[in-house]
Amino acid sequence: MRKIRNVLLAASLLAGCSAVAAEIPPDVLVKNTAQDVLAIIKQDQDIQSGNTKKVLELVDAKVLPHFDFSRMAQLAVGRHWPKATPVQRQALISEFRTLLVRTYSNSLSSYKNQTIEYKLLKLQPGATDVTVKTVVNQPGGQPIPIDYSLEKTGNGWKVYDVAVDSVSLVTNYRGSFGSEIKNNGIDGLIKTLSDKNRQETNGNEKPAAAAKKK
Repeated sequence: MRKIRNVLLAASLLAGCSAVAAEIPPDVLVKNTAQDVLAIIKQDQDIQSGNTKKVLELVDAKVLPHFDFSRMAQLAVGRHWPKATPVQRQALISEFRTLLVRTYSNSLSSYKNQTIEYKLLKLQPGATDVTVKTVVNQPGGQPIPIDYSLEKTGNGWKVYDVAVDSVSLVTNYRGSFGSEIKNNGIDGLIKTLSDKNRQETNGNEKPAAAAKKK
């Protein structure tokens, strides 16, 4: 779970203007937009203190346009994906998206004094699938290598996986998803994700309600 949190923390840094994403090389997109998000985090005391509403708004506006949740869900479900009905697939995408968004949001407030080193990308002409390599340097800690896997689509470059220390986000989820499907079927996985998302939502709402009473 710690590696998953690191992956999602790294993924939280991707943001920017989706309208021009198609015109920007993937490495430039990652660098420019990550710096934009870092600037927002450093300047916004509410986000740093864990204001759930503002963090979710930031994720929704800046992060989501650059992720292909459909492909991510398909990769995470793996070999079981063809067995899912169209309705089940939509439910899986929706719940998986909510799961990641909630975790991204929780990670953002912990991002403070880290700096990012961007590795040179040699983009081949006509390339449609690339890996952008970065390293996150944190004060008093070991550097964390982070790789973004992006695919070129009709709407620009989209992230479909993130790896920290060579640990893939979708591969990490694939193991737990596969076990759940084996034991309880695809509907069982959907229910598990739905329950987890509901618990996360309730957990975030209670502190906010308590703060209002004060």
